[in-house]
Amino acid sequence: SSQGEVGDRERGKAFFSLVSTAFANSAPSSFFPKPPKHKAPLVIQTPGILAKTSADWLKTYGLKAKKLDLYQVLAPNAFSPVEDFVPILKKTVSSTLHEKVMMQFEWYDGTVKNIHVDLPVLYNYQKVLAKMVKIYEKRIDWLSVASRRIWGSVCERRVVVLVDISVTNCTYISHIQHCLRLLLEEQMSNKDCFNIIAFGSDIVPWQQELCPSQPENLEKAWRWVLSLECKGSRNFMSALRRAVEVDFKDKDKHKSQGLYLLTTGIPDQETVISAYVAEACGGSDLQLHVCLFSVPGGTEIIPARYATPRETASALKEIVQAASGRFHWFGEAGIFESDDITSIISEMEKAKNYSQKCAFLVESLKQRSGNQSVKPLTAEGDSNVLMRNEKKNPQKVPSPKATAVSLAGMV
Repeated sequence: SSQGEVGDRERGKAFFSLVSTAFANSAPSSFFPKPPKHKAPLVIQTPGILAKTSADWLKTYGLKAKKLDLYQVLAPNAFSPVEDFVPILKKTVSSTLHEKVMMQFEWYDGTVKNIHVDLPVLYNYQKVLAKMVKIYEKRIDWLSVASRRIWGSVCERRVVVLVDISVTNCTYISHIQHCLRLLLEEQMSNKDCFNIIAFGSDIVPWQQELCPSQPENLEKAWRWVLSLECKGSRNFMSALRRAVEVDFKDKDKHKSQGLYLLTTGIPDQETVISAYVAEACGGSDLQLHVCLFSVPGGTEIIPARYATPRETASALKEIVQAASGRFHWFGEAGIFESDDITSIISEMEKAKNYSQKCAFLVESLKQRSGNQSVKPLTAEGDSNVLMRNEKKNPQKVPSPKATAVSLAGMV
Protein backbone atom coordinates (compact mmCIF):
# COMPACT_ATOMS: atom_id res chain seq x y z
CA SER A 1 0.00 0.00 0.00
CA SER A 2 1.04 3.63 -0.46
CA GLN A 3 0.97 4.16 3.30
CA GLY A 4 3.29 1.19 3.76
CA GLU A 5 5.71 2.56 1.15
CA VAL A 6 5.72 5.95 2.89
CA GLY A 7 6.42 4.18 6.18
CA ASP A 8 9.31 2.25 4.62
CA ARG A 9 10.80 5.46 3.23
CA GLU A 10 10.49 7.20 6.59
CA ARG A 11 12.15 4.28 8.37
CA GLY A 12 14.87 4.30 5.71
CA LYS A 13 15.49 8.02 6.24
CA ALA A 14 15.58 7.56 10.01
CA PHE A 15 18.04 4.69 9.63
CA PHE A 16 20.39 6.66 7.38
CA SER A 17 20.08 9.73 9.63
CA LEU A 18 21.21 7.62 12.58
CA VAL A 19 24.07 6.10 10.59
CA SER A 20 25.12 9.51 9.26
CA THR A 21 25.41 10.86 12.80
CA ALA A 22 27.59 7.92 13.84
CA PHE A 23 29.63 8.24 10.65
CA ALA A 24 30.21 11.95 11.20
CA ASN A 25 31.81 11.15 14.55
CA SER A 26 34.17 8.54 13.06
CA ALA A 27 37.12 8.89 10.77
CA PRO A 28 36.56 7.06 7.45
CA SER A 29 39.84 5.17 7.95
CA SER A 30 38.35 3.45 11.00
CA PHE A 31 36.16 1.41 8.65
CA PHE A 32 38.55 0.43 5.86
CA PRO A 33 42.10 1.71 6.08
CA LYS A 34 43.76 1.92 2.70
CA PRO A 35 46.02 -1.13 2.35
CA PRO A 36 49.79 -0.75 2.03
CA LYS A 37 50.96 -0.45 -1.57
CA HIS A 38 47.36 0.07 -2.69
CA LYS A 39 48.46 1.38 -6.10
CA ALA A 40 51.33 -1.06 -6.60
CA PRO A 41 51.39 -3.32 -9.68
CA LEU A 42 49.50 -6.60 -9.47
CA VAL A 43 51.20 -9.74 -8.21
CA ILE A 44 49.49 -12.16 -10.57
CA GLN A 45 49.09 -15.82 -9.64
CA THR A 46 48.39 -18.56 -12.15
CA PRO A 47 45.94 -21.18 -10.82
CA GLY A 48 46.93 -24.66 -11.93
CA ILE A 49 43.42 -25.83 -12.86
CA LEU A 50 40.10 -24.17 -13.51
CA ALA A 51 38.10 -24.02 -10.29
CA LYS A 52 34.80 -25.88 -9.93
CA THR A 53 31.59 -24.98 -8.20
CA SER A 54 30.94 -27.09 -5.10
CA ALA A 55 28.04 -28.75 -6.91
CA ASP A 56 30.40 -29.91 -9.67
CA TRP A 57 33.14 -30.79 -7.18
CA LEU A 58 30.74 -33.07 -5.29
CA LYS A 59 30.08 -35.01 -8.50
CA THR A 60 33.59 -36.39 -7.94
CA TYR A 61 34.05 -36.15 -4.16
CA GLY A 62 30.50 -36.49 -2.84
CA LEU A 63 29.50 -39.52 -0.76
CA LYS A 64 27.38 -40.99 -3.54
CA ALA A 65 30.15 -40.48 -6.12
CA LYS A 66 32.58 -42.25 -3.77
CA LYS A 67 30.06 -45.07 -3.25
CA LEU A 68 29.85 -44.11 0.42
CA ASP A 69 26.10 -43.69 0.63
CA LEU A 70 25.00 -45.74 3.66
CA TYR A 71 22.48 -47.73 1.66
CA GLN A 72 25.11 -48.51 -0.97
CA VAL A 73 27.33 -49.91 1.79
CA LEU A 74 24.54 -51.92 3.45
CA ALA A 75 22.98 -53.21 0.20
CA PRO A 76 25.14 -56.40 -0.15
CA ASN A 77 23.99 -57.49 3.33
CA ALA A 78 20.38 -56.29 3.06
CA PHE A 79 17.55 -58.75 2.40
CA SER A 80 13.85 -58.18 1.96
CA PRO A 81 11.68 -60.18 4.38
CA VAL A 82 10.29 -63.22 2.50
CA GLU A 83 6.80 -64.59 2.92
CA ASP A 84 5.87 -67.56 0.71
CA PHE A 85 3.67 -70.68 0.55
CA VAL A 86 5.63 -73.91 1.12
CA PRO A 87 3.80 -76.90 -0.52
CA ILE A 88 5.36 -79.60 1.64
CA LEU A 89 4.21 -77.80 4.79
CA LYS A 90 0.94 -76.71 3.20
CA LYS A 91 1.18 -73.26 4.78
CA THR A 92 2.66 -69.77 4.33
CA VAL A 93 5.92 -69.13 6.17
CA SER A 94 7.88 -65.95 6.79
CA SER A 95 11.62 -65.61 6.93
CA THR A 96 13.08 -65.08 10.40
CA LEU A 97 16.16 -63.31 11.64
CA HIS A 98 19.26 -64.90 13.02
CA GLU A 99 19.13 -63.00 16.30
CA LYS A 100 22.87 -62.63 16.81
CA VAL A 101 23.92 -61.19 13.47
CA MET A 102 20.87 -59.59 11.84
CA MET A 103 18.68 -56.59 12.52
CA GLN A 104 15.63 -55.09 10.89
CA PHE A 105 16.39 -51.66 9.48
CA GLU A 106 14.21 -49.05 7.81
CA TRP A 107 15.41 -48.46 4.25
CA TYR A 108 15.52 -45.08 2.49
CA ASP A 109 12.24 -45.82 0.67
CA GLY A 110 10.39 -46.63 3.90
CA THR A 111 10.48 -50.41 3.49
CA VAL A 112 12.07 -52.69 6.09
CA LYS A 113 15.15 -54.77 5.29
CA ASN A 114 16.83 -57.59 7.19
CA ILE A 115 20.41 -56.40 7.65
CA HIS A 116 23.34 -58.66 8.35
CA VAL A 117 25.42 -56.48 10.70
CA ASP A 118 29.05 -56.90 9.68
CA LEU A 119 30.85 -55.07 12.48
CA PRO A 120 34.29 -54.74 10.79
CA VAL A 121 32.63 -53.32 7.65
CA LEU A 122 30.65 -50.74 9.63
CA TYR A 123 33.63 -49.70 11.76
CA ASN A 124 35.76 -49.24 8.65
CA TYR A 125 32.92 -47.33 6.95
CA GLN A 126 32.76 -44.87 9.84
CA LYS A 127 36.51 -44.31 9.60
CA VAL A 128 36.20 -43.55 5.88
CA LEU A 129 33.33 -41.13 6.60
CA ALA A 130 35.55 -39.30 9.10
CA LYS A 131 38.26 -38.95 6.42
CA MET A 132 35.72 -37.56 3.95
CA VAL A 133 34.55 -34.99 6.52
CA LYS A 134 38.17 -33.79 6.83
CA ILE A 135 38.31 -33.40 3.03
CA TYR A 136 35.10 -31.36 3.16
CA GLU A 137 36.52 -29.20 5.96
CA LYS A 138 39.57 -28.47 3.80
CA ARG A 139 37.28 -27.46 0.96
CA ILE A 140 35.45 -25.02 3.25
CA ASP A 141 38.78 -23.61 4.46
CA TRP A 142 39.83 -23.10 0.83
CA LEU A 143 36.56 -21.35 0.00
CA SER A 144 36.92 -19.07 3.04
CA VAL A 145 40.27 -17.44 2.28
CA ALA A 146 41.86 -14.95 -0.11
CA SER A 147 39.71 -13.63 -2.98
CA ARG A 148 37.26 -16.53 -2.60
CA ARG A 149 35.93 -15.10 0.67
CA ILE A 150 34.81 -12.06 -1.36
CA TRP A 151 33.89 -13.50 -4.75
CA GLY A 152 33.42 -17.17 -4.08
CA SER A 153 35.03 -19.43 -6.66
CA VAL A 154 35.14 -17.88 -10.16
CA CYS A 155 34.81 -20.93 -12.38
CA GLU A 156 33.95 -19.87 -15.93
CA ARG A 157 36.33 -19.25 -18.84
CA ARG A 158 34.60 -16.10 -20.14
CA VAL A 159 33.92 -13.66 -17.30
CA VAL A 160 32.38 -10.19 -16.96
CA VAL A 161 32.51 -8.44 -13.58
CA LEU A 162 29.79 -5.90 -12.74
CA VAL A 163 30.85 -3.46 -10.01
CA ASP A 164 28.53 -1.24 -8.00
CA ILE A 165 30.06 2.27 -7.76
CA SER A 166 26.88 4.06 -6.70
CA VAL A 167 27.41 7.16 -4.57
CA THR A 168 26.45 5.27 -1.39
CA ASN A 169 29.76 3.38 -1.75
CA CYS A 170 31.99 6.45 -1.80
CA THR A 171 33.35 5.67 1.66
CA TYR A 172 34.31 2.14 0.57
CA ILE A 173 35.81 2.77 -2.86
CA SER A 174 39.32 1.72 -1.76
CA HIS A 175 37.86 -1.51 -0.36
CA ILE A 176 35.93 -2.20 -3.58
CA GLN A 177 39.11 -1.54 -5.55
CA HIS A 178 41.03 -3.94 -3.34
CA CYS A 179 38.37 -6.63 -3.83
CA LEU A 180 38.90 -6.26 -7.57
CA ARG A 181 42.67 -6.33 -7.13
CA LEU A 182 42.52 -9.67 -5.33
CA LEU A 183 40.24 -11.07 -8.05
CA LEU A 184 42.55 -9.93 -10.86
CA GLU A 185 45.61 -11.30 -9.06
CA GLU A 186 44.26 -14.68 -7.95
CA GLN A 187 41.43 -15.90 -10.16
CA MET A 188 41.58 -14.29 -13.60
CA SER A 189 44.89 -15.27 -15.24
CA ASN A 190 43.61 -18.71 -16.31
CA LYS A 191 40.46 -17.39 -18.00
CA ASP A 192 40.08 -17.07 -21.75
CA CYS A 193 38.77 -13.49 -21.66
CA PHE A 194 37.20 -10.92 -19.34
CA ASN A 195 35.79 -7.44 -18.96
CA ILE A 196 34.75 -5.15 -16.08
CA ILE A 197 31.68 -2.89 -16.12
CA ALA A 198 31.28 -0.32 -13.37
CA PHE A 199 27.86 1.21 -12.81
CA GLY A 200 26.19 3.97 -10.83
CA SER A 201 23.44 5.82 -12.65
CA ASP A 202 25.54 5.42 -15.80
CA ILE A 203 27.58 2.44 -16.94
CA VAL A 204 31.34 2.61 -17.43
CA PRO A 205 32.87 -0.41 -19.21
CA TRP A 206 36.61 -0.98 -19.06
CA GLN A 207 36.69 -2.22 -22.65
CA GLN A 208 34.11 -2.27 -25.42
CA GLU A 209 34.43 -6.04 -25.72
CA LEU A 210 35.94 -9.02 -23.92
CA CYS A 211 39.75 -9.02 -23.75
CA PRO A 212 42.20 -11.93 -23.34
CA SER A 213 43.20 -12.54 -19.71
CA GLN A 214 46.87 -11.81 -20.28
CA PRO A 215 49.01 -10.27 -17.50
CA GLU A 216 49.33 -6.96 -19.34
CA ASN A 217 45.55 -6.71 -19.74
CA LEU A 218 44.97 -7.59 -16.09
CA GLU A 219 47.39 -4.80 -15.10
CA LYS A 220 45.67 -2.32 -17.44
CA ALA A 221 42.33 -3.26 -15.92
CA TRP A 222 43.75 -2.64 -12.43
CA ARG A 223 44.99 0.83 -13.42
CA TRP A 224 41.49 1.58 -14.72
CA VAL A 225 39.92 0.30 -11.49
CA LEU A 226 42.08 2.77 -9.51
CA SER A 227 40.48 5.63 -11.47
CA LEU A 228 36.89 4.70 -10.55
CA GLU A 229 34.77 7.23 -8.64
CA CYS A 230 31.43 6.60 -6.96
CA LYS A 231 28.40 8.53 -8.17
CA GLY A 232 24.73 8.07 -9.00
CA SER A 233 22.26 5.37 -8.03
CA ARG A 234 22.36 1.57 -8.63
CA ASN A 235 21.39 1.18 -12.28
CA PHE A 236 22.23 -2.51 -12.37
CA MET A 237 19.77 -3.26 -15.17
CA SER A 238 21.68 -1.13 -17.69
CA ALA A 239 24.99 -2.75 -16.76
CA LEU A 240 23.43 -6.20 -17.04
CA ARG A 241 21.93 -5.48 -20.46
CA ARG A 242 25.24 -4.07 -21.66
CA ALA A 243 27.05 -7.26 -20.61
CA VAL A 244 24.47 -9.63 -22.11
CA GLU A 245 23.89 -7.75 -25.37
CA VAL A 246 27.48 -6.66 -26.08
CA ASP A 247 30.05 -8.80 -24.22
CA PHE A 248 27.95 -11.97 -24.48
CA LYS A 249 26.15 -11.18 -27.74
CA ASP A 250 27.33 -14.56 -29.10
CA LYS A 251 26.69 -16.43 -25.82
CA ASP A 252 24.94 -19.29 -27.64
CA LYS A 253 28.20 -20.15 -29.41
CA HIS A 254 30.31 -20.52 -26.28
CA LYS A 255 30.47 -22.59 -23.11
CA SER A 256 31.48 -21.65 -19.55
CA GLN A 257 30.38 -18.00 -19.28
CA GLY A 258 29.79 -16.10 -16.04
CA LEU A 259 28.61 -12.70 -14.82
CA TYR A 260 29.78 -11.70 -11.32
CA LEU A 261 28.01 -8.81 -9.59
CA LEU A 262 29.68 -7.08 -6.62
CA THR A 263 27.16 -4.84 -4.89
CA THR A 264 26.33 -3.40 -1.48
CA GLY A 265 22.57 -2.95 -1.86
CA ILE A 266 19.36 -3.54 -3.74
CA PRO A 267 19.22 -2.61 -7.46
CA ASP A 268 17.07 0.28 -8.65
CA GLN A 269 14.95 -1.97 -10.89
CA GLU A 270 14.84 -5.12 -8.77
CA THR A 271 11.33 -6.17 -9.86
CA VAL A 272 12.14 -6.61 -13.57
CA ILE A 273 15.65 -8.06 -13.32
CA SER A 274 14.67 -11.66 -12.49
CA ALA A 275 12.51 -11.97 -15.61
CA TYR A 276 15.27 -10.48 -17.76
CA VAL A 277 18.06 -12.75 -16.48
CA ALA A 278 15.85 -15.83 -16.77
CA GLU A 279 15.36 -15.07 -20.45
CA ALA A 280 18.95 -13.95 -21.05
CA CYS A 281 20.57 -16.99 -19.38
CA GLY A 282 18.02 -19.56 -20.53
CA GLY A 283 19.17 -21.90 -23.28
CA SER A 284 22.86 -20.93 -23.02
CA ASP A 285 25.79 -21.67 -20.75
CA LEU A 286 25.67 -18.31 -18.98
CA GLN A 287 25.12 -17.79 -15.25
CA LEU A 288 24.80 -14.69 -13.08
CA HIS A 289 26.42 -14.85 -9.64
CA VAL A 290 25.91 -12.24 -6.91
CA CYS A 291 28.48 -11.19 -4.32
CA LEU A 292 26.73 -9.05 -1.70
CA PHE A 293 28.98 -6.98 0.53
CA SER A 294 27.29 -5.82 3.75
CA VAL A 295 29.01 -2.60 4.76
CA PRO A 296 29.18 -1.89 8.50
CA GLY A 297 27.46 1.49 8.28
CA GLY A 298 26.36 4.00 5.68
CA THR A 299 26.89 7.49 4.33
CA GLU A 300 24.82 10.64 4.47
CA ILE A 301 23.41 9.82 1.04
CA ILE A 302 20.15 7.86 0.93
CA PRO A 303 20.08 5.39 -2.00
CA ALA A 304 17.33 5.47 -4.61
CA ARG A 305 15.93 2.31 -3.01
CA TYR A 306 16.36 1.29 0.61
CA ALA A 307 16.12 -2.25 1.98
CA THR A 308 17.44 -3.95 5.08
CA PRO A 309 20.40 -6.33 4.62
CA ARG A 310 18.08 -9.35 4.91
CA GLU A 311 15.60 -7.90 2.39
CA THR A 312 18.47 -7.10 0.05
CA ALA A 313 19.85 -10.63 0.33
CA SER A 314 16.41 -12.12 -0.33
CA ALA A 315 15.87 -9.99 -3.45
CA LEU A 316 19.32 -10.79 -4.83
CA LYS A 317 18.86 -14.52 -4.19
CA GLU A 318 15.71 -14.44 -6.33
CA ILE A 319 17.76 -12.93 -9.16
CA VAL A 320 20.46 -15.59 -8.72
CA GLN A 321 17.90 -18.41 -8.83
CA ALA A 322 16.41 -17.02 -12.05
CA ALA A 323 19.91 -17.05 -13.58
CA SER A 324 20.93 -20.51 -12.26
CA GLY A 325 23.81 -18.85 -10.46
CA ARG A 326 25.31 -18.80 -6.97
CA PHE A 327 24.85 -16.36 -4.08
CA HIS A 328 27.71 -15.19 -1.86
CA TRP A 329 27.17 -12.77 1.06
CA PHE A 330 30.09 -11.42 3.06
CA GLY A 331 30.99 -8.56 5.37
CA GLU A 332 33.79 -7.37 7.60
CA ALA A 333 32.99 -10.14 10.11
CA GLY A 334 33.34 -12.90 7.50
CA ILE A 335 31.11 -14.96 5.21
CA PHE A 336 27.43 -14.81 6.15
CA GLU A 337 26.09 -17.07 3.41
CA SER A 338 27.59 -18.98 0.50
CA ASP A 339 25.92 -21.45 -1.84
CA ASP A 340 29.27 -23.16 -2.42
CA ILE A 341 29.92 -23.61 1.31
CA THR A 342 26.32 -24.61 2.02
CA SER A 343 26.62 -27.50 -0.48
CA ILE A 344 29.67 -28.83 1.35
CA ILE A 345 28.08 -28.46 4.78
CA SER A 346 25.05 -30.39 3.51
CA GLU A 347 27.36 -33.27 2.50
CA MET A 348 29.02 -33.16 5.93
CA GLU A 349 25.60 -33.35 7.60
CA LYS A 350 24.81 -36.38 5.47
CA ALA A 351 28.07 -38.06 6.55
CA LYS A 352 27.24 -37.31 10.18
CA ASN A 353 23.76 -38.80 9.78
CA TYR A 354 25.15 -41.98 8.18
CA SER A 355 27.71 -42.36 10.96
CA GLN A 356 24.99 -42.00 13.59
CA LYS A 357 22.90 -44.70 11.91
CA CYS A 358 25.90 -47.04 11.83
CA ALA A 359 26.60 -46.43 15.50
CA PHE A 360 22.93 -47.03 16.22
CA LEU A 361 22.94 -50.35 14.35
CA VAL A 362 26.04 -51.58 16.18
CA GLU A 363 24.91 -50.40 19.60
CA SER A 364 21.41 -51.80 19.19
CA LEU A 365 22.77 -55.19 18.15
CA LYS A 366 25.00 -55.27 21.25
CA GLN A 367 22.17 -54.30 23.59
CA ARG A 368 19.61 -56.70 22.15
CA SER A 369 21.11 -59.90 23.53
CA GLY A 370 18.32 -61.90 25.17
CA ASN A 371 15.60 -59.70 23.66
CA GLN A 372 13.45 -61.81 21.31
CA SER A 373 11.23 -59.01 20.00
CA VAL A 374 12.65 -57.29 16.96
CA LYS A 375 11.49 -53.83 15.90
CA PRO A 376 12.49 -52.09 12.67
CA LEU A 377 15.38 -49.72 13.30
CA THR A 378 15.24 -46.06 12.35
CA ALA A 379 17.74 -43.30 13.05
CA GLU A 380 15.30 -41.85 15.56
CA GLY A 381 14.21 -45.22 17.00
CA ASP A 382 16.29 -45.03 20.15
CA SER A 383 17.16 -41.49 21.07
CA ASN A 384 19.03 -42.64 24.17
CA VAL A 385 21.55 -44.56 22.09
CA LEU A 386 22.06 -41.59 19.77
CA MET A 387 22.40 -39.22 22.70
CA ARG A 388 25.03 -41.45 24.29
CA ASN A 389 26.92 -41.58 21.02
CA GLU A 390 26.70 -37.83 20.64
CA LYS A 391 28.02 -37.24 24.18
CA LYS A 392 30.78 -39.79 23.79
CA ASN A 393 31.93 -38.55 20.38
CA PRO A 394 30.17 -35.34 19.37
CA GLN A 395 30.22 -34.68 15.64
CA LYS A 396 29.63 -31.01 15.06
CA VAL A 397 29.46 -29.68 11.55
CA PRO A 398 31.55 -26.52 11.39
CA SER A 399 29.93 -23.38 10.09
CA PRO A 400 31.78 -21.21 7.57
CA LYS A 401 34.70 -19.68 9.38
CA ALA A 402 34.55 -16.02 10.34
CA THR A 403 37.12 -14.89 7.81
CA ALA A 404 37.74 -11.22 8.38
CA VAL A 405 37.66 -9.26 5.14
CA SER A 406 38.90 -5.92 6.43
CA LEU A 407 41.53 -4.44 4.15
CA ALA A 408 44.10 -4.50 6.92
CA GLY A 409 43.86 -8.28 7.01
CA MET A 410 43.92 -8.86 3.26
CA VAL A 411 47.46 -7.86 2.49
